[in-house]
Amino acid sequence: MMFLAINEIKQSKLRYALVIGVMFLISYLVFFLSGLAYGLAQENRMAVDKWKATDIFLSEKANDSLNMSMIDSDIASQVKAKEKAVLAQTAGIIYDANNENKKNNVSFFGINSNEFLNPNVIEGRDFKNKGEVVADISFKNQYDYKLGDKIKLATNNEVLTIVGFTDNAKFNISPVLYTSLETFQQIRYGSNSNFQPKTTYNAIVTRGKISQQPKGLQKLSISKFIDKLPGYSAQVLTFGFMIGFLVVIAAVVIGIFIYVLTMQKIAIFGVMKAQGISSRFISNSVIAQTFILAFSGVLIGLLATLGSALILPEAVPFQTNLLFFGVITLLMIVVAIVGALFSVRAIVKIDPLKAIG
Repeated sequence: MMFLAINEIKQSKLRYALVIGVMFLISYLVFFLSGLAYGLAQENRMAVDKWKATDIFLSEKANDSLNMSMIDSDIASQVKAKEKAVLAQTAGIIYDANNENKKNNVSFFGINSNEFLNPNVIEGRDFKNKGEVVADISFKNQYDYKLGDKIKLATNNEVLTIVGFTDNAKFNISPVLYTSLETFQQIRYGSNSNFQPKTTYNAIVTRGKISQQPKGLQKLSISKFIDKLPGYSAQVLTFGFMIGFLVVIAAVVIGIFIYVLTMQKIAIFGVMKAQGISSRFISNSVIAQTFILAFSGVLIGLLATLGSALILPEAVPFQTNLLFFGVITLLMIVVAIVGALFSVRAIVKIDPLKAIG
């Protein structure tokens, strides 16, 4: 069975190379889109996953939006949980103090350094003094910032100093800058402002069992909070449907190729049947042939995708997930084999006498 399939491929190298080539192009597109989809999804949620939290509290009137949530410090103190951390968050635009044209969109996280939201520092040190921030490593790898560099806020020209870098810290695709709550107030209102606002937070993040929840707050699981992030669910669904349709298209294409090739070999199959070779043996050979073609094309596509990932620029939000790619590989091969079943149906119906003529 396998011998027949391989031998036929060897006899018609160009014909089957075209089938493998088509499968390679489609699988490469599927894998590349999957990597982009996964990378974009991760850049929306990396900073949240970094918390390793179970729940988040937002104000009831915030409509599940972190930006719109405002929680007074006295209400926040009433939340009782195994572990609790306060979070103040705002989006911003910063630029290099030495180059006003070097601008970046960022997300500021105001936190207490003694609580679990404080990030791991992979280079430099944690923030200690007013005006110090710990930045996502993309500031170094992608935007060429270094430890000790000064950055300014586009809104009020406040000066901040990068004292450390952390990894996997992006929120809504923007790199995160972690700082103290005192510095966060300076970022939001300006150090020269006479306005002295009451201390407020955007959220209370918790780990473990919650023993007390005050009125006016809404509790969301972290998974639900991520699904509610602006554009996250729509993006995941869009890419999911695109990838799903491409998998189906790949199956249809290889199914059509195999069917056409099968129709061209009706006379040969008729002779084989007349010699006593069963339809089952011939059908299994076609299925084996489809597996070889699909596996070869998908494997080359996967290797090409992994190779492309090594040379992509830092700005491209591409991330590989071998488990995810493995599932897609299996799915494409299985669906391609299902597409080849139409050829099996045609083989079973072949009449040896009519086929021979």
